[in-house]
Amino acid sequence: MTDAMALLRRRLDDSGIVDVVSVEPATGGLAATAGLARRADGTAVFVKGFVEEFVKGFDDAPSDDAFPAEAEGLAALRELGGVATPDVVLAARDLLVLEVLHPRPRDEEFWERLAHALARLHATTHDRFGWHRDNWLGRRRQDNAWADDGFTFFARSRLLRWLGEPRVDAALGPADRVALEHLCARLPELLPDRPACLTHGDLWAQNVLATADGRPALIDPAVSYTWAEVDLAHLWTTAPPPESRGFFDRYAELTGLDRGWRDRMPILQLRQHLAVVAQFDDDWGAAEQVRATLAPFRRRG
Repeated sequence: MTDAMALLRRRLDDSGIVDVVSVEPATGGLAATAGLARRADGTAVFVKGFVEEFVKGFDDAPSDDAFPAEAEGLAALRELGGVATPDVVLAARDLLVLEVLHPRPRDEEFWERLAHALARLHATTHDRFGWHRDNWLGRRRQDNAWADDGFTFFARSRLLRWLGEPRVDAALGPADRVALEHLCARLPELLPDRPACLTHGDLWAQNVLATADGRPALIDPAVSYTWAEVDLAHLWTTAPPPESRGFFDRYAELTGLDRGWRDRMPILQLRQHLAVVAQFDDDWGAAEQVRATLAPFRRRG
């Protein structure tokens, strides 16, 4: 057992889950250390924690409310949005313990079911944009202060919020920052006026798993009421698998999405690219994508 897994096991013991016989590394998000804890009765649970000494490239950790906020987001997706999520065994200051889910099937039917599930989730609306509390996107706090319109909310809490982050300031020059402000001022011209929908908030393909009976299930949320296309953009631009090719057209049919939605994806995905730049030394090309999207908004002369 590695030192990181041993530390997760000690945290499980300290939390009262004392029947764990082993903890093995598991694939999880980039912000936390994840493990699969096997219990004496033969069952297993998924466990993750912020284990600073074993995580490279981060200069801080989320505060004590990160895992409780994530657990609340899972409950909201399930109870308000009708989407399958893992059962929460424990949500503590330094540990999150969840039901173990399954890898998603590699077939088009699964993505058809996901289109229906996501359309149902996005049918849950609110009269304002935001959430009743801040939560976390990776290791950065997500500002969910309420706003009466989506343009104000997206500009303030999803785009301009990243200015001032050291890695973002290092990656973007003054002209890029001015271009971002210019883009934000023009959002009502660039994007349709849509209602505030319940969104997952970090919906890339790795956060889509399956229940034991094969239904789509979502993990690692950063929920809020915002534009539904924020979720769509994240899936669209993060290399979804080939079997998902029919998902986007089916979702558009179910929700009445207009044909121009693909053209809006780079602007909506700016929020996620900026979040990646803010948190990782290797941003996997996110800064380049930000600069390319901002290029038409740079002032000339």
